[in-house]
Amino acid sequence: MGTVRRSTIPAVLYLLLAVVASGIESPQYTVVHAESDFEIRLYRQTAWMSAPTDDISFEKATKIGFHRLFQYIQGANLNSTRLRMTTPVLTSIVPDAGPLGSSAYFVRFYLQVQFQASPPVPLPELELHSDKWPSRCVAVRQFSGYARDRNVIKEAEKLAISLSNSPWANSTEFDGENAYSIAQYNSPFRIIGRVNEVWVDINCESSVGRDVY
Repeated sequence: MGTVRRSTIPAVLYLLLAVVASGIESPQYTVVHAESDFEIRLYRQTAWMSAPTDDISFEKATKIGFHRLFQYIQGANLNSTRLRMTTPVLTSIVPDAGPLGSSAYFVRFYLQVQFQASPPVPLPELELHSDKWPSRCVAVRQFSGYARDRNVIKEAEKLAISLSNSPWANSTEFDGENAYSIAQYNSPFRIIGRVNEVWVDINCESSVGRDVY
């Protein structure tokens, strides 16, 4: 990975998430199924800038990934273009894909509509890459409070249990490119009414006998 000045990470993280909280653009979706504790969303094709990070925890990986993405949106790209903030900031988790059996993480920034087709090229030392996601179905569970190492796994497990007892039980794609993702929407300065989400990819075509694409 490129050199990251870790001493600046907390300040940058707070600034980044404070701006994220007032983000203008978000990926568009349609709710195709809803239960009391989760829903299935159909997202349109989207493009994200991704910061792959190997670290020992969700929180540390997210902070380091945010720092690199923050530099990118502030102009650390070949065109020196500044990008607007969007929501959510997404951390995708792939267990056992990192060194010595640790998890691998991908911290992702949703690219505003203006740059969906052709995003500014990041500076090489940031080690970022763009991800183009096709239209996809995602199972989503909301949870409150702060997204921490101690609760993100538990929330993902709760979503897995809910799905196992639903018509979507055989449609999850935990073995895909991401085991699950954590979407964060609020500034760290907001204490009450925080919204986070667990995302898991779902195969809509094989679910409940109908094609929702």
